[in-house]
Parts: sequence; C-alpha cells; structure tokens
Amino acid sequence: MIVPDLSGKLPGRGIYVSAEREALEKAVEKRIFSKGAKRQVVIPDGLVGGLEAGLLRRVQDTIALARKAGDAVCGYEKVKSALGDWRVAALLQAADGSERGKGKLWTPEGARWIGHLSADELGRAFGRDRVIHAVVAAGTLGRRVVEEAAKLKGIRGFDGGDTASGKDDRSA
Repeated sequence: MIVPDLSGKLPGRGIYVSAEREALEKAVEKRIFSKGAKRQVVIPDGLVGGLEAGLLRRVQDTIALARKAGDAVCGYEKVKSALGDWRVAALLQAADGSERGKGKLWTPEGARWIGHLSADELGRAFGRDRVIHAVVAAGTLGRRVVEEAAKLKGIRGFDGGDTASGKDDRSA
C-alpha cells in the first residue's frame, strides 16, 4: 500500500514523486507506483487530497511552532515592524486578503513571499479566526516553513500565479 511519508522518515522502500499535483495525478492514473515498486500496490482513494491536507497541517504546525518560539508574528503593524527589525525568512499574506492592503508590505531581500494560504488557514496557525499578514524570522523554523509551503504550493497546483497580487516570483 502507498503511504505518504510527509516527513521523509518512515521505514521501508520509498518511491519518490515530485510535489506537484499533475505529477501525482499522472502517477496514480498510469499506475506508476506499481512499476516503481515492481509489484502491485494499493493506492488509497483521495491520495492527492490527503497529501494536500497533510502538507497544509505541516505548514500550519511549523508556523505555530515558530510563533511559540517568538519567531513569527501576525497583524499588519507587527509584521510591518518585524520587516524592519528582523532577518526575515518569509512574508505570508492570505490569498483572499485585500490586494491594496497586501501591496503596502514588501518582501525583504533574500526572503520569500508566501501567498497561497487562505486567511482562515493562516489564522489556524496563529490560533485566530483569520490572519491576512504574517512574518516568520530567518532560522531553522523559518526555513522549514518555506520548504513545507513550497511543497503545498506544488500540490495545490499554483504555477507562480502569486504574481497576480503584484508580488514577484520569488514566492515559495
């Protein structure tokens, strides 16, 4: 049976597939997992949807951990202040937030812009109903947030479409 290993630590034989929705759907459709395992394997229904939910949970948990460590803040004024004071790994802005409001903040040199989470999804990471603006400091947790968000972006099928919000393509 195919079991998603989101952390990359499960024992057993691994079959690696790109973190892109199209590649995963093609692998399921063409039974590429069976070819890779050199035997018949069971693919659970909703594999891609389950992966998306799992990756979203990992992103939210990592942001929450960064928040508890004092390495993440949310809210326009706190984010604006942190962008000037911190070494920043990522500026997070809700996909469903106001373009006008999001355009007032900038992504610092060397940081990533993450714009494919909804306000509700960002809110859950901070223990709130909705969050539009957030920032994660550079460091181990910041790097993990960027990496996990990039995987989620691939599974969600974003093709760099974050540029619609006026942001550059350096997004995760």
